[in-house]
Amino acid sequence: MDSPRGDEATVDPAETTFATRGRSVGDVSVPAALSVLPRPLVAWTGDDERVAAGGSAATITARGQARFERIQGAGEALFAGRTVDGELPHVARPRLFGGFAFHADDKENGQSRWRGFPDAQFVLPAVQVVSGGPAEPTWLVANATGANADALATERLGRWTDRVSELDGYDPTATPKPGIARRTYTPDEAGWRRQIEAAVERIAGGSLRKVVLAQALTAELESDFSVPAAYARLAETYPDCFKFVVAPEDGGQFFGATPERLVTRDGRTVRTEALAGSTGRGDTPAEDEWLARELLGDEKNAHEHEIVAETIREQLEPFASSVSTGDRSVRRLATVQHLETPITAELADDEHVLSLVEALHPTPAVGGLPPSTALDTIRETEPFARGWYAAPVGWFDAAGYGSFAVALRSAVAEGDTATLFAGVGIVEDSDPDAEWDEVQLKYRPMLDELE
Repeated sequence: MDSPRGDEATVDPAETTFATRGRSVGDVSVPAALSVLPRPLVAWTGDDERVAAGGSAATITARGQARFERIQGAGEALFAGRTVDGELPHVARPRLFGGFAFHADDKENGQSRWRGFPDAQFVLPAVQVVSGGPAEPTWLVANATGANADALATERLGRWTDRVSELDGYDPTATPKPGIARRTYTPDEAGWRRQIEAAVERIAGGSLRKVVLAQALTAELESDFSVPAAYARLAETYPDCFKFVVAPEDGGQFFGATPERLVTRDGRTVRTEALAGSTGRGDTPAEDEWLARELLGDEKNAHEHEIVAETIREQLEPFASSVSTGDRSVRRLATVQHLETPITAELADDEHVLSLVEALHPTPAVGGLPPSTALDTIRETEPFARGWYAAPVGWFDAAGYGSFAVALRSAVAEGDTATLFAGVGIVEDSDPDAEWDEVQLKYRPMLDELE
Protein backbone atom coordinates (compact mmCIF):
# COMPACT_ATOMS: atom_id res chain seq x y z
CA MET A 1 0.00 0.00 0.00
CA ASP A 2 1.02 3.60 -0.42
CA SER A 3 3.01 5.28 2.30
CA PRO A 4 0.95 7.57 4.53
CA ARG A 5 1.23 11.31 4.40
CA GLY A 6 0.72 13.67 7.30
CA ASP A 7 -1.72 12.31 9.85
CA GLU A 8 -3.55 10.08 7.39
CA ALA A 9 -3.94 6.33 7.83
CA THR A 10 -3.67 4.13 4.76
CA VAL A 11 -6.15 1.42 3.89
CA ASP A 12 -7.14 0.72 0.30
CA PRO A 13 -10.93 1.12 -0.11
CA ALA A 14 -10.87 -1.80 -2.58
CA GLU A 15 -9.69 -3.99 0.28
CA THR A 16 -12.37 -3.08 2.79
CA THR A 17 -14.19 -6.35 2.06
CA PHE A 18 -12.46 -9.46 3.36
CA ALA A 19 -13.17 -13.09 4.13
CA THR A 20 -11.86 -15.30 6.91
CA ARG A 21 -11.69 -19.08 6.72
CA GLY A 22 -10.10 -21.57 9.10
CA ARG A 23 -9.74 -25.14 10.26
CA SER A 24 -8.31 -27.07 13.19
CA VAL A 25 -4.77 -28.40 12.62
CA GLY A 26 -2.22 -30.43 14.57
CA ASP A 27 -0.22 -29.19 17.54
CA VAL A 28 1.91 -26.51 15.88
CA SER A 29 3.81 -24.13 18.13
CA VAL A 30 4.08 -20.38 17.55
CA PRO A 31 7.90 -20.51 17.22
CA ALA A 32 7.63 -23.33 14.66
CA ALA A 33 5.10 -21.33 12.63
CA LEU A 34 7.35 -18.26 12.79
CA SER A 35 10.07 -20.23 11.03
CA VAL A 36 8.00 -20.63 7.81
CA LEU A 37 5.44 -17.80 7.68
CA PRO A 38 6.18 -14.90 5.30
CA ARG A 39 6.80 -11.29 6.28
CA PRO A 40 5.27 -9.07 7.49
CA LEU A 41 5.38 -11.30 10.54
CA VAL A 42 3.75 -10.96 13.95
CA ALA A 43 3.52 -13.14 17.03
CA TRP A 44 1.65 -12.68 20.29
CA THR A 45 1.50 -14.80 23.44
CA GLY A 46 -0.53 -13.68 26.44
CA ASP A 47 -3.78 -14.17 28.35
CA ASP A 48 -3.90 -17.89 27.50
CA GLU A 49 -3.58 -17.42 23.74
CA ARG A 50 -0.77 -17.95 21.27
CA VAL A 51 -0.68 -16.41 17.79
CA ALA A 52 1.81 -16.52 14.92
CA ALA A 53 0.80 -14.71 11.74
CA GLY A 54 2.42 -13.91 8.41
CA GLY A 55 1.76 -12.08 5.20
CA SER A 56 -0.67 -9.20 4.78
CA ALA A 57 -4.24 -9.30 3.58
CA ALA A 58 -4.40 -5.58 4.45
CA THR A 59 -2.11 -3.10 6.18
CA ILE A 60 -3.06 0.18 7.83
CA THR A 61 -0.46 2.77 8.68
CA ALA A 62 -0.65 6.19 10.32
CA ARG A 63 1.63 9.07 11.17
CA GLY A 64 1.43 12.02 13.52
CA GLN A 65 -0.29 12.87 16.77
CA ALA A 66 -3.67 11.57 15.55
CA ARG A 67 -2.26 8.08 14.82
CA PHE A 68 -4.44 6.29 17.41
CA GLU A 69 -7.64 7.82 16.07
CA ARG A 70 -6.58 7.23 12.45
CA ILE A 71 -5.76 3.57 13.04
CA GLN A 72 -9.07 3.07 14.84
CA GLY A 73 -11.05 4.64 11.99
CA ALA A 74 -9.23 2.67 9.30
CA GLY A 75 -9.66 -0.54 11.28
CA GLU A 76 -13.39 0.03 11.70
CA ALA A 77 -13.73 0.65 7.95
CA LEU A 78 -11.88 -2.55 7.19
CA PHE A 79 -13.86 -4.68 9.66
CA ALA A 80 -17.18 -3.35 8.32
CA GLY A 81 -16.86 -5.52 5.21
CA ARG A 82 -15.86 -8.80 6.81
CA THR A 83 -17.43 -12.22 6.28
CA VAL A 84 -16.30 -14.87 8.76
CA ASP A 85 -16.58 -18.63 8.73
CA GLY A 86 -19.34 -19.35 11.28
CA GLU A 87 -17.55 -22.47 12.52
CA LEU A 88 -14.52 -20.56 13.79
CA PRO A 89 -14.03 -20.25 17.58
CA HIS A 90 -13.71 -16.81 19.15
CA VAL A 91 -9.90 -17.07 19.45
CA ALA A 92 -9.63 -17.45 15.65
CA ARG A 93 -11.66 -14.32 14.76
CA PRO A 94 -10.01 -11.77 12.46
CA ARG A 95 -7.86 -9.23 14.27
CA LEU A 96 -5.42 -6.47 13.43
CA PHE A 97 -1.95 -6.92 14.96
CA GLY A 98 0.72 -4.26 15.32
CA GLY A 99 1.77 -1.31 17.39
CA PHE A 100 2.99 2.24 17.72
CA ALA A 101 6.24 4.13 18.05
CA PHE A 102 6.97 5.65 21.46
CA HIS A 103 7.10 9.18 20.03
CA ALA A 104 4.89 10.38 17.21
CA ASP A 105 6.66 12.33 14.47
CA ASP A 106 10.11 11.15 15.56
CA LYS A 107 12.36 11.71 12.55
CA GLU A 108 14.03 8.36 13.23
CA ASN A 109 10.79 6.35 13.03
CA GLY A 110 11.17 4.18 9.94
CA GLN A 111 14.92 4.96 9.70
CA SER A 112 18.21 3.25 10.68
CA ARG A 113 17.59 0.31 13.03
CA TRP A 114 13.84 1.11 12.95
CA ARG A 115 13.60 0.81 9.16
CA GLY A 116 10.10 -0.42 8.34
CA PHE A 117 8.59 0.73 11.66
CA PRO A 118 6.48 3.88 11.13
CA ASP A 119 4.59 5.86 13.79
CA ALA A 120 1.83 3.22 13.74
CA GLN A 121 1.16 0.09 11.71
CA PHE A 122 -1.31 -2.80 11.93
CA VAL A 123 -1.67 -5.86 9.72
CA LEU A 124 -4.61 -8.12 8.94
CA PRO A 125 -2.53 -11.31 8.48
CA ALA A 126 -2.87 -13.39 5.35
CA VAL A 127 -2.47 -16.52 7.44
CA GLN A 128 -2.20 -17.21 11.15
CA VAL A 129 -1.75 -20.10 13.56
CA VAL A 130 -3.67 -19.54 16.79
CA SER A 131 -4.49 -21.44 19.97
CA GLY A 132 -6.41 -20.53 23.10
CA GLY A 133 -3.84 -22.25 25.33
CA PRO A 134 -1.84 -25.44 25.83
CA ALA A 135 -4.95 -27.63 26.25
CA GLU A 136 -6.90 -25.99 23.40
CA PRO A 137 -6.88 -27.01 19.71
CA THR A 138 -4.70 -25.10 17.25
CA TRP A 139 -6.41 -23.33 14.36
CA LEU A 140 -5.07 -22.28 11.00
CA VAL A 141 -6.82 -19.13 9.77
CA ALA A 142 -6.61 -17.46 6.36
CA ASN A 143 -7.76 -13.92 5.56
CA ALA A 144 -8.14 -12.41 2.11
CA THR A 145 -9.43 -9.10 0.71
CA GLY A 146 -10.91 -7.86 -2.52
CA ALA A 147 -13.55 -9.02 -5.00
CA ASN A 148 -12.46 -12.68 -4.85
CA ALA A 149 -11.80 -12.70 -1.10
CA ASP A 150 -13.76 -15.87 -0.34
CA ALA A 151 -12.09 -17.95 -3.04
CA LEU A 152 -8.64 -16.60 -2.18
CA ALA A 153 -9.06 -17.27 1.55
CA THR A 154 -10.19 -20.84 0.81
CA GLU A 155 -7.23 -21.45 -1.52
CA ARG A 156 -4.80 -19.90 0.95
CA LEU A 157 -6.16 -22.06 3.77
CA GLY A 158 -5.65 -25.26 1.74
CA ARG A 159 -2.13 -24.34 0.68
CA TRP A 160 -1.00 -23.46 4.19
CA THR A 161 -2.66 -26.50 5.75
CA ASP A 162 -0.17 -28.68 3.90
CA ARG A 163 2.77 -26.45 4.85
CA VAL A 164 1.86 -26.12 8.52
CA SER A 165 1.15 -29.83 8.93
CA GLU A 166 4.83 -30.49 8.22
CA LEU A 167 5.76 -28.53 11.37
CA ASP A 168 4.11 -30.88 13.89
CA GLY A 169 6.81 -31.55 16.50
CA TYR A 170 9.38 -29.12 15.04
CA ASP A 171 11.50 -27.43 17.74
CA PRO A 172 13.34 -24.22 16.69
CA THR A 173 15.47 -24.18 19.86
CA ALA A 174 17.90 -26.58 18.18
CA THR A 175 19.26 -23.46 16.43
CA PRO A 176 22.30 -22.29 18.44
CA LYS A 177 22.57 -18.84 19.96
CA PRO A 178 24.66 -16.45 17.83
CA GLY A 179 27.17 -15.22 20.43
CA ILE A 180 28.31 -11.61 20.88
CA ALA A 181 31.50 -10.32 19.28
CA ARG A 182 31.27 -6.71 20.49
CA ARG A 183 29.02 -4.50 22.65
CA THR A 184 28.45 -0.75 22.44
CA TYR A 185 26.45 1.19 25.05
CA THR A 186 24.61 4.42 24.15
CA PRO A 187 25.24 6.40 26.27
CA ASP A 188 28.37 4.92 27.84
CA GLU A 189 28.76 4.82 31.62
CA ALA A 190 30.14 8.35 31.90
CA GLY A 191 27.39 9.73 29.68
CA TRP A 192 24.80 7.82 31.66
CA ARG A 193 25.98 9.41 34.91
CA ARG A 194 25.78 12.88 33.39
CA GLN A 195 22.22 12.44 32.12
CA ILE A 196 20.99 10.96 35.43
CA GLU A 197 22.54 13.82 37.40
CA ALA A 198 20.97 16.35 35.03
CA ALA A 199 17.55 14.70 35.41
CA VAL A 200 17.82 14.65 39.22
CA GLU A 201 18.73 18.34 39.16
CA ARG A 202 15.68 19.09 37.01
CA ILE A 203 13.45 17.12 39.40
CA ALA A 204 14.89 18.98 42.39
CA GLY A 205 14.09 22.25 40.61
CA GLY A 206 10.40 21.35 40.64
CA SER A 207 9.60 21.18 36.92
CA LEU A 208 9.64 17.38 36.85
CA ARG A 209 8.44 14.69 39.27
CA LYS A 210 9.80 11.64 37.49
CA VAL A 211 11.36 10.70 34.16
CA VAL A 212 12.22 7.30 32.71
CA LEU A 213 15.55 7.33 30.89
CA ALA A 214 16.71 4.46 28.72
CA GLN A 215 19.92 3.11 27.27
CA ALA A 216 20.62 1.15 24.09
CA LEU A 217 23.07 -1.75 23.86
CA THR A 218 24.14 -2.62 20.34
CA ALA A 219 25.49 -6.17 20.05
CA GLU A 220 27.52 -7.20 17.01
CA LEU A 221 26.82 -10.91 16.71
CA GLU A 222 29.12 -13.74 15.69
CA SER A 223 26.42 -15.20 13.44
CA ASP A 224 22.90 -14.36 12.23
CA PHE A 225 20.14 -14.42 14.83
CA SER A 226 17.08 -16.72 14.82
CA VAL A 227 14.02 -14.95 16.22
CA PRO A 228 11.90 -18.17 16.23
CA ALA A 229 14.50 -19.90 18.38
CA ALA A 230 14.70 -16.94 20.77
CA TYR A 231 10.90 -16.77 20.97
CA ALA A 232 10.69 -20.46 21.89
CA ARG A 233 13.24 -20.05 24.67
CA LEU A 234 11.60 -16.87 25.99
CA ALA A 235 8.27 -18.73 26.18
CA GLU A 236 9.89 -21.35 28.41
CA THR A 237 11.81 -18.92 30.64
CA TYR A 238 9.10 -16.24 30.95
CA PRO A 239 5.76 -18.11 30.88
CA ASP A 240 3.92 -15.28 32.68
CA CYS A 241 5.10 -12.48 30.37
CA PHE A 242 3.63 -11.19 27.14
CA LYS A 243 5.78 -12.35 24.22
CA PHE A 244 5.71 -10.55 20.88
CA VAL A 245 7.36 -10.30 17.49
CA VAL A 246 6.76 -7.55 14.93
CA ALA A 247 8.69 -7.87 11.66
CA PRO A 248 7.53 -5.55 8.86
CA GLU A 249 7.91 -6.29 5.16
CA ASP A 250 11.41 -4.87 5.21
CA GLY A 251 13.87 -4.11 8.02
CA GLY A 252 14.55 -5.63 11.41
CA GLN A 253 12.54 -7.88 13.71
CA PHE A 254 11.34 -6.38 17.00
CA PHE A 255 10.73 -8.94 19.74
CA GLY A 256 10.58 -9.27 23.49
CA ALA A 257 9.12 -10.78 26.63
CA THR A 258 7.52 -7.96 28.58
CA PRO A 259 6.03 -8.26 32.07
CA GLU A 260 3.89 -5.14 31.66
CA ARG A 261 0.32 -5.09 30.39
CA LEU A 262 -0.72 -1.69 29.10
CA VAL A 263 -4.43 -2.46 28.81
CA THR A 264 -6.85 -5.26 27.97
CA ARG A 265 -10.49 -4.57 27.14
CA ASP A 266 -12.99 -7.44 27.13
CA GLY A 267 -16.61 -6.25 27.09
CA ARG A 268 -16.89 -3.33 29.53
CA THR A 269 -14.08 -4.67 31.72
CA VAL A 270 -10.62 -3.11 31.50
CA ARG A 271 -7.49 -4.57 33.06
CA THR A 272 -4.15 -2.91 33.53
CA GLU A 273 -1.47 -2.67 36.20
CA ALA A 274 1.20 -0.54 37.78
CA LEU A 275 4.60 -2.19 37.45
CA ALA A 276 7.44 -0.07 38.79
CA GLY A 277 10.25 -0.56 41.30
CA SER A 278 12.80 -3.31 40.77
CA THR A 279 15.38 -5.53 42.44
CA GLY A 280 17.30 -8.66 41.49
CA ARG A 281 16.68 -12.34 42.21
CA GLY A 282 18.47 -14.16 44.98
CA ASP A 283 20.71 -17.20 44.67
CA THR A 284 18.64 -19.03 47.28
CA PRO A 285 14.94 -18.95 48.27
CA ALA A 286 15.89 -17.22 51.52
CA GLU A 287 17.83 -14.51 49.68
CA ASP A 288 14.94 -14.14 47.22
CA GLU A 289 12.53 -13.51 50.09
CA TRP A 290 14.90 -11.05 51.71
CA LEU A 291 15.23 -9.06 48.47
CA ALA A 292 11.44 -9.04 48.05
CA ARG A 293 10.93 -7.70 51.58
CA GLU A 294 13.59 -5.04 51.00
CA LEU A 295 11.84 -4.01 47.77
CA LEU A 296 8.45 -3.73 49.48
CA GLY A 297 9.95 -1.56 52.21
CA ASP A 298 12.23 0.59 50.08
CA GLU A 299 11.13 4.22 50.15
CA LYS A 300 12.52 5.19 46.72
CA ASN A 301 10.89 2.23 44.94
CA ALA A 302 7.61 2.66 46.85
CA HIS A 303 7.49 6.34 45.88
CA GLU A 304 8.17 5.57 42.21
CA HIS A 305 5.53 2.82 42.23
CA GLU A 306 2.81 4.93 43.83
CA ILE A 307 3.35 7.69 41.24
CA VAL A 308 2.63 5.14 38.50
CA ALA A 309 -0.41 3.58 40.20
CA GLU A 310 -1.96 6.95 41.05
CA THR A 311 -1.55 8.26 37.51
CA ILE A 312 -3.02 5.15 35.83
CA ARG A 313 -6.10 5.42 38.06
CA GLU A 314 -6.47 9.09 37.09
CA GLN A 315 -6.07 8.28 33.37
CA LEU A 316 -8.83 5.64 33.52
CA GLU A 317 -11.36 7.64 35.54
CA PRO A 318 -12.76 9.70 32.60
CA PHE A 319 -13.77 6.43 30.87
CA ALA A 320 -14.92 4.41 33.87
CA SER A 321 -17.97 3.98 36.06
CA SER A 322 -15.62 2.47 38.65
CA VAL A 323 -11.90 1.87 39.14
CA SER A 324 -10.57 -0.63 41.67
CA THR A 325 -7.01 -1.27 42.81
CA GLY A 326 -5.70 -4.59 44.11
CA ASP A 327 -3.05 -5.21 46.73
CA ARG A 328 0.56 -4.33 46.00
CA SER A 329 2.78 -7.39 45.71
CA VAL A 330 6.13 -8.52 44.32
CA ARG A 331 6.17 -9.97 40.80
CA ARG A 332 9.00 -12.48 40.36
CA LEU A 333 10.56 -13.05 36.94
CA ALA A 334 13.59 -15.13 35.99
CA THR A 335 16.14 -12.34 36.56
CA VAL A 336 14.30 -9.52 38.33
CA GLN A 337 11.53 -8.73 40.82
CA HIS A 338 9.06 -5.84 40.47
CA LEU A 339 6.46 -4.12 42.59
CA GLU A 340 3.06 -4.73 41.02
CA THR A 341 -0.46 -3.39 41.65
CA PRO A 342 -3.37 -4.73 39.54
CA ILE A 343 -5.94 -2.13 38.43
CA THR A 344 -9.41 -2.92 37.03
CA ALA A 345 -12.06 -0.60 35.63
CA GLU A 346 -15.62 -0.93 34.37
CA LEU A 347 -16.30 1.30 31.38
CA ALA A 348 -19.15 3.79 31.54
CA ASP A 349 -19.57 3.69 27.73
CA ASP A 350 -18.52 1.51 24.81
CA GLU A 351 -14.95 2.77 24.36
CA HIS A 352 -12.61 1.32 21.72
CA VAL A 353 -9.47 -0.22 23.18
CA LEU A 354 -7.35 2.23 21.16
CA SER A 355 -8.95 5.15 23.03
CA LEU A 356 -7.66 3.56 26.23
CA VAL A 357 -4.24 2.89 24.68
CA GLU A 358 -3.98 6.55 23.73
CA ALA A 359 -5.04 7.69 27.20
CA LEU A 360 -2.53 5.43 28.97
CA HIS A 361 0.52 5.75 26.73
CA PRO A 362 3.05 6.46 27.95
CA THR A 363 2.46 5.39 31.53
CA PRO A 364 4.73 6.97 34.15
CA ALA A 365 6.52 3.60 34.25
CA VAL A 366 8.03 4.33 30.81
CA GLY A 367 7.58 8.11 30.45
CA GLY A 368 7.29 10.19 33.59
CA LEU A 369 5.40 13.07 35.18
CA PRO A 370 4.21 15.57 34.19
CA PRO A 371 3.85 13.64 30.92
CA SER A 372 4.67 16.47 28.49
CA THR A 373 7.68 17.62 30.50
CA ALA A 374 8.92 14.05 30.84
CA LEU A 375 8.58 13.40 27.10
CA ASP A 376 10.45 16.62 26.32
CA THR A 377 13.19 15.54 28.74
CA ILE A 378 13.45 12.13 27.08
CA ARG A 379 13.70 13.67 23.60
CA GLU A 380 16.34 16.15 24.77
CA THR A 381 18.36 13.64 26.80
CA GLU A 382 18.45 10.24 25.11
CA PRO A 383 21.09 10.05 22.34
CA PHE A 384 19.24 7.39 20.33
CA ALA A 385 15.78 6.77 18.85
CA ARG A 386 13.39 4.73 20.99
CA GLY A 387 11.40 3.67 17.96
CA TRP A 388 8.85 1.11 19.15
CA TYR A 389 10.68 0.38 22.42
CA ALA A 390 8.45 0.97 25.51
CA ALA A 391 5.46 1.61 23.22
CA PRO A 392 2.14 -0.25 22.83
CA VAL A 393 2.16 -3.53 20.88
CA GLY A 394 -0.84 -5.85 20.59
CA TRP A 395 -4.11 -6.34 18.72
CA PHE A 396 -7.73 -5.21 18.36
CA ASP A 397 -10.84 -6.72 16.78
CA ALA A 398 -14.09 -5.63 15.14
CA ALA A 399 -15.81 -5.09 18.50
CA GLY A 400 -13.12 -2.68 19.68
CA TYR A 401 -11.83 -5.23 22.18
CA GLY A 402 -8.12 -5.86 22.36
CA SER A 403 -4.98 -6.35 24.40
CA PHE A 404 -1.78 -4.31 24.43
CA ALA A 405 1.49 -4.70 26.28
CA VAL A 406 4.32 -2.23 26.86
CA ALA A 407 7.23 -3.32 24.65
CA LEU A 408 9.89 -3.71 27.34
CA ARG A 409 12.63 -6.37 27.74
CA SER A 410 12.96 -6.09 24.01
CA ALA A 411 15.39 -5.87 21.10
CA VAL A 412 15.37 -5.17 17.39
CA ALA A 413 17.55 -7.54 15.33
CA GLU A 414 18.63 -7.55 11.71
CA GLY A 415 21.26 -9.86 10.28
CA ASP A 416 24.26 -10.00 12.61
CA THR A 417 23.29 -6.97 14.75
CA ALA A 418 20.84 -6.69 17.65
CA THR A 419 20.02 -3.56 19.64
CA LEU A 420 18.67 -4.05 23.15
CA PHE A 421 16.86 -1.43 25.22
CA ALA A 422 16.36 -0.92 28.95
CA GLY A 423 15.27 1.99 31.11
CA VAL A 424 14.83 3.08 34.72
CA GLY A 425 12.63 5.55 36.54
CA ILE A 426 14.50 8.59 37.85
CA VAL A 427 13.17 10.41 40.91
CA GLU A 428 14.75 12.98 43.22
CA ASP A 429 16.79 10.48 45.27
CA SER A 430 18.01 8.36 42.34
CA ASP A 431 21.65 7.28 42.40
CA PRO A 432 23.44 7.01 39.00
CA ASP A 433 25.42 3.90 40.02
CA ALA A 434 22.34 2.07 41.29
CA GLU A 435 20.40 3.03 38.15
CA TRP A 436 23.24 1.75 35.94
CA ASP A 437 23.13 -1.58 37.76
CA GLU A 438 19.35 -1.80 37.29
CA VAL A 439 19.61 -1.16 33.56
CA GLN A 440 22.17 -3.95 33.19
CA LEU A 441 19.84 -6.28 35.07
CA LYS A 442 17.01 -5.50 32.65
CA TYR A 443 19.13 -6.39 29.62
CA ARG A 444 19.50 -9.93 30.92
CA PRO A 445 16.44 -11.55 29.26
CA MET A 446 17.56 -10.47 25.78
CA LEU A 447 21.28 -11.04 26.41
CA ASP A 448 20.51 -14.59 27.46
CA GLU A 449 19.12 -15.18 23.95
CA LEU A 450 22.31 -13.93 22.29
CA GLU A 451 25.13 -15.55 24.24
